[in-house]
Amino acid sequence: MKLKIRGKKKLQGVVKISGSKNSAVAILAASILADEEVTIRNIPEIDDIKSQINILEEHGYSVYFKDNIFKIKPLKKIKPDFLSDEISKLRGSCYFMGACLAKYHHIKIKKIGGCNLGKRPLNYHFDGFKKLNIKVKEKENKDYVILKTNKIIANTIKLPFPSVGATINLLLASVKAKGTVTIENAAIEPEVADLGNFLISMGAKIEGLSTDKIKITGVDYLHHTDYIISNDRIEAGTYLILGAMATGNGITIENVQPYYLKSLIEILRDSGVEINTGEHSISVKRTQKLKPIDVNVGVYPSFPTDLGPLISIYMTQIEGTSSIQETIFDNRFSHVEEIKKTNVLASINGKTLYITGKSKLNGAYMCAYDLRCAAALVLCACMANGISTIDNIEVLFRGYEKPVEKLKALGLNVTIENKSCSV
Repeated sequence: MKLKIRGKKKLQGVVKISGSKNSAVAILAASILADEEVTIRNIPEIDDIKSQINILEEHGYSVYFKDNIFKIKPLKKIKPDFLSDEISKLRGSCYFMGACLAKYHHIKIKKIGGCNLGKRPLNYHFDGFKKLNIKVKEKENKDYVILKTNKIIANTIKLPFPSVGATINLLLASVKAKGTVTIENAAIEPEVADLGNFLISMGAKIEGLSTDKIKITGVDYLHHTDYIISNDRIEAGTYLILGAMATGNGITIENVQPYYLKSLIEILRDSGVEINTGEHSISVKRTQKLKPIDVNVGVYPSFPTDLGPLISIYMTQIEGTSSIQETIFDNRFSHVEEIKKTNVLASINGKTLYITGKSKLNGAYMCAYDLRCAAALVLCACMANGISTIDNIEVLFRGYEKPVEKLKALGLNVTIENKSCSV
């Protein structure tokens, strides 16, 4: 699939942000823990969610999904073998491990997929599981892992790194444990708190969300809930960066919590962008000459790794040299060789990317290799003169709801070609 964009710098309009991808994939996995039917609202209609729903239906769950509303009825017993090809497409499918261990005490699961961002081992997850009396069996020549326990026993787990995935999986596994599980050095990302609040709404006992020490006291029963997930701060950041580059009358982003984008907002303001925040909105407008920036990626509340490739496109619109240092993933700069085709001046030294602006960008044929790479290429195409074609654009639809419609509403000429390609 290919996306064609005719670049246009004078953009303006309103973008309504969808539900959080990273919250949704965790909460949908958690929904199988419920002992009654649950309803979850504001679920984005994206490919990762469609894959997750396919997985649930393959295991016999009765699922309803329409107009961003998801409903699921509980099953007392399933065969917890998660071996379909959908598993290998979706990094978030690893959360079925924690949920199945809590409910069924057993899971066989295919090795996890998702974007190729370098080494993304599950050792923090597995080490934590072992402290909860869970046996982990990995076989070198097999494409699956087996985890099982006779009962989950309370313990204190100190994570070597505040991994979002490990924190979520351990939280899920502990919800029905005997006693109280403590997770130290836990991730404090908003998506972890969103999942925790969903579980609390079903009757789970959880303390310390949004802190680095979470306590989970096991319960026997999780009841019905009707829960609204938070909006996607990474999608909001994407359009905020686009608005900071555009030279029109400004872009307003609605359905957003500005506090969760504090690091990005501070960087853009320091660079010379006018930003006004409301309770659930952000207005952004470029009003003066932009100043170079140096960005250090880190765990929340530092600058998020998911926005690293996107902020590098903003740097192309600034005279002088700016930099971004990546500290989490090894392969976060897959977009760099592609944006160079538009005349971007970029170089990588270790884990630091340097961008020298402001050169004239021209439309080019580019290929997307992962979700955030695709978003970065879209932003680059928006700022380039002429028409750009982005191949393998289907990866963008893994995490962005209705991106073509939202870009068109800002004044861009965007079309999709449904032709297959290889990368």
